[in-house]
Amino acid sequence: MHTAILIIQCRDHKGIVAAVSRFLYENNGNILAIDQYIDEEIGDFFMRAEWELETFGIGKDQIHEKFGLQVGKQFGMNYTLSFNFPKPRMALFVSKLSHCLFDILSRYYSGQFEVDIPLVISNHEDLEPVVKAFGIPFHHIPVSKDTKPEQEAKQLDLLKENRVDFVVLARYMQILSGDFISHFPNRIINIHHSFLPAFVGAKPYHAAYKRGVKIIGATAHYVTEDLDAGPIIEQDVARVRHHNTIDDLVQIGQDVEKVVLSKAIKYHLAQKIKVVGNRTIIFS
Repeated sequence: MHTAILIIQCRDHKGIVAAVSRFLYENNGNILAIDQYIDEEIGDFFMRAEWELETFGIGKDQIHEKFGLQVGKQFGMNYTLSFNFPKPRMALFVSKLSHCLFDILSRYYSGQFEVDIPLVISNHEDLEPVVKAFGIPFHHIPVSKDTKPEQEAKQLDLLKENRVDFVVLARYMQILSGDFISHFPNRIINIHHSFLPAFVGAKPYHAAYKRGVKIIGATAHYVTEDLDAGPIIEQDVARVRHHNTIDDLVQIGQDVEKVVLSKAIKYHLAQKIKVVGNRTIIFS
């Protein structure tokens, strides 16, 4: 089913829902989902509407303009119009840890993700057999402090060549430069454990174990130049107890990470995310 997705932000006024609904109804739009939210702190109204295109009375290329003239201009709306086709193209960046990669590829293979994966990029060769088993091209691009600009340029060339829409860092253990991030604003998704910033370094689970933590979590967010501080998309936690070993903590943490990352990817694919400053609104 081909659908259109409209996401709106404007000052809160009476009659917005009625105006949007009337526009869709009068053009024979069958609404599949609609969700709205008012941020009382800033006084803004947000809405996401999705409808079928097959019977819609306005051509795909004219919807944006006609909506603006008939509805958007009246309410001073900032709005985006997108479609659920063709499938988005997602690149995966990985290092050595495999749990997030396996989870994403299994969901992709089983049809849970409506997405194409044209390539996987890694700074190590360890996961190449895994990626090739799924028939996906694997590119080994090692990165060091001295070669970072040159290697990121190679990565960007590959992403452009493969028409990549967004990037997922599936435990890619490299910090992306500001220049790289600027090519994919709010289109790079990262995952990390919940121990930051309290437990940094190579062995956060060991440090957390010694501190006796009782909750392990994970955060998926869009990447910005502020390290691990971009708009949060999804989070979750799991409880641990005194009898859990360090290995238990690592396993529990990795289980949470892969689920949280996959949920974030699903929200992004469904175009249910609106970034407002450094926050996100996740529509239902």
